Amino acid sequence: MTMDPVILVVAATVFISWQLMDSPQKAKWMLIPHACHAHGEWHRVVSHAFVHADWMHLAFNMFVLYEFGQTVMLDLAPWGWMGFPAMYVAGIVAGALPALRKHRFNPGYRSLGASGAVSAVLLAFICLHPTRTLLLFFVIPVPAILAGVLFFWYESRMHRRGGSYVAHDAHLGGALVGVSWVFASMPESLWQSVKALQELIQ
Repeated sequence: MTMDPVILVVAATVFISWQLMDSPQKAKWMLIPHACHAHGEWHRVVSHAFVHADWMHLAFNMFVLYEFGQTVMLDLAPWGWMGFPAMYVAGIVAGALPALRKHRFNPGYRSLGASGAVSAVLLAFICLHPTRTLLLFFVIPVPAILAGVLFFWYESRMHRRGGSYVAHDAHLGGALVGVSWVFASMPESLWQSVKALQELIQ
């Protein structure tokens, strides 16, 4: 009997985040670009996705991961470990890349959380099911493809504005992985998304 990859990731993330939530040891898991480049602590590129700032941060990420990850996992199941598992790890890494470049000489910069990988899962779901209805802010029903457009618009705008503790560039990096992973593995989803966009504009 094989373990559900989504459940495995959620369980591991919740357990590790819980164990380290108020522990000084959490700093050893965070993404600190200077530590990666200067001290070879490259494990941080992945480990930062398993610790969170607080319980709300953890709960939101795990809710989105479980809610959309189950469907994405099943859709990409024909690809085995190159489906959901590899995409999730790629989302973690892609979410870390902007900080690794931008903050490599800043020892004070640190980030944490699975938001980059979760963004990959969310956008993968949207590309696989562009006509499904999602609840914007958990209230407003919108087509999934519109939610995807709004996601990129909002995250890009907030990234350019700056002045926030939220790593919007990590969200964008992860989201781009989700989109490219789905379009590369299931090319028909590209045309489905284009068609959904055309219908939205008309």
